[in-house]
Amino acid sequence: MEAASGPHFSGLRIDGGAASPSASPRFSSAPGTACPSPVASFAPAYSSPSKRPQPFLIGVSGGTASGKTTVCDMIIQQLHDHRVVLVSQDSFYRGLRTEELQRVHEYNFDHPDAFDTDQLLDCIRKLKSGQCYQVPVYDFKTHQRCSDSFRQVNAADVIILEGILVFHDPRVRDLMNMKIFVDTDADVRLARRIRRDTVERGRDIDSVLEQYAKFVKPAFDDFIWPSKKYADVIIPRGGDNHVAIDLIVQHIRTKLGQHDLCKIYPNVNVIQSTFQIRGMHTLIRDRDISKHDFIFYSDRLIRLVVEHGLGHLPFTEKQVVTPTGSVYTGVDFCKKLCGVSIIRSGESMENALRACCKGIKIGKILIHRDGDNGKQLIYEKLPKDISERHVLLLDPVLATGNSANHAIELLIQKGVPESRIIFLNLISAPEGIHCVSKRFPTLKIVTSEIDDSLNEEFRVIPGMGEFGDRYFGTDD
Repeated sequence: MEAASGPHFSGLRIDGGAASPSASPRFSSAPGTACPSPVASFAPAYSSPSKRPQPFLIGVSGGTASGKTTVCDMIIQQLHDHRVVLVSQDSFYRGLRTEELQRVHEYNFDHPDAFDTDQLLDCIRKLKSGQCYQVPVYDFKTHQRCSDSFRQVNAADVIILEGILVFHDPRVRDLMNMKIFVDTDADVRLARRIRRDTVERGRDIDSVLEQYAKFVKPAFDDFIWPSKKYADVIIPRGGDNHVAIDLIVQHIRTKLGQHDLCKIYPNVNVIQSTFQIRGMHTLIRDRDISKHDFIFYSDRLIRLVVEHGLGHLPFTEKQVVTPTGSVYTGVDFCKKLCGVSIIRSGESMENALRACCKGIKIGKILIHRDGDNGKQLIYEKLPKDISERHVLLLDPVLATGNSANHAIELLIQKGVPESRIIFLNLISAPEGIHCVSKRFPTLKIVTSEIDDSLNEEFRVIPGMGEFGDRYFGTDD
């Protein structure tokens, strides 16, 4: 028997958690259907394939019957608001030749040569580039690929590749963003394998034990166990380790929700994307949407941005007595707060701010573009004590950043510390983020999406047009 695993020092080993039923996987695939275009199969938050972020690829390895599939299923269930696909290395077994079928019990299915690694590489590379792939279906009873059957796997936010030898080939390993090794006691794995091969695959117990002693255990010692050193995370006890899986999912969510600009500028905050948020963006960006629907869904998104922005304000702990006579320890809102809208588009965000902060004071700034002379301040009306307040600066679109910089400079001149300004907008262009963040590194920017770029006319692409005209009905 294989030796029980000991401490591991080159990666992260995580213990903890109690058992619960495993989840059912949610695949973005369909057997035997035509392959759609990669753009159509991916969530519609990006205007072109070149701007779409690459999927997050997770490799899950471990010995036979270690619980790899259970771990994958639990990760998929918790990532319910992202599109996730599961690819199994077992699908890429080579079909046995006639002479090999005649001596099937002498064939080593746990050796790297048993897999078509070149085809597996082709599959992963295409999925990472946003294309779909027709994964072969392998019959474990006949040991042949089903020539007229396949499982279509579409583009996704997260790709999970699981198999006993997915860490063995460096070409496959180097494509992974995270590598997980499921470490389960050898006796437990053998018991699971006996149950699986006898009940699910119709084999007798003597042949299972003979194969285990002759091929499975030596392959584990020679190929699988040594690949453990490449793991970023090691999960003892597999699917029973809920603490480990929760931490892994949190890490994946952080990586998925983090735009590249957020890594450069820690003051930039993009609210976590969900299909609800993407759906509302799809609606308000549609040039054919009705004015009523544009306002309705814009207001919903603005409310989310405002709520997220309020979460960056300081708070104090507060205790209250509930109607049951119990004491609840919570927090008290920041009292010294005001909003400032950049006229005119920024005024579209005022109702959401008033709905969240009862009786809040709101100031206004009007900045005019004066040809070659740049931006000029036309009008400002701000609370007299604004220097004592935290300021939520409102403008739905951050394009070049010039107007925002002018407004921020005015607030600083009025005595507002840069670190007390939170700039709220619906969409931001990378150019605008660079412009504002470089000049005001301690100011916070909160947005719901970062778009691709600015065009030659300094319009955000893909953008949503002139927001103020669409919102106030003056686009005609």
